[in-house]
Amino acid sequence: MTALPIRGPVRIIGIDPGLRRTGWGVIEAEGNRLIYVACGSVEPPDDLPLASRLLAIHEGLASVLSDHKPMEAAVEQTFVNKDGVATLKLGQARGVAMLAPAMFGISVAEYAPNQVKKTVVGAGHADKQQIAMMLKILLPKAEPPSADAADALAIAITHAHHRQSTALRLKVAGL
Repeated sequence: MTALPIRGPVRIIGIDPGLRRTGWGVIEAEGNRLIYVACGSVEPPDDLPLASRLLAIHEGLASVLSDHKPMEAAVEQTFVNKDGVATLKLGQARGVAMLAPAMFGISVAEYAPNQVKKTVVGAGHADKQQIAMMLKILLPKAEPPSADAADALAIAITHAHHRQSTALRLKVAGL
């Protein structure tokens, strides 16, 4: 009988895109064990034109990716709200959030907000306070400075739990 190779931890970055604040959270997953690494947010000045804000988000994320060297990335999918212009602008921030890891050769998975909440809290319509409470249990050393950073950690946790099934779906689809 041959022993299975020992796999090391996988470093994952979760990104919660936004034009005012793009949250990011880095964890390591080794089997079922989750280890907090770092979190924060990229906050471009509100008075910048849209293109400059997007550039600031990209540069901020590129710096985080360079510093923490994640192996995989996960981004929250955009929910469509009643304000079409706001949804389009958020989509642009999300595009930057997907582009930055891709430029580092990192695969990017996407998760719906309800899937993130259901994975972390157990209910698809959990509020931010419930997510924060579960983060303290799952990642006791994490102290996110903002709700966006907390959401990004929740996205990273979701990817840690679903990454194997996501990879299998991509393989089956031939991607």
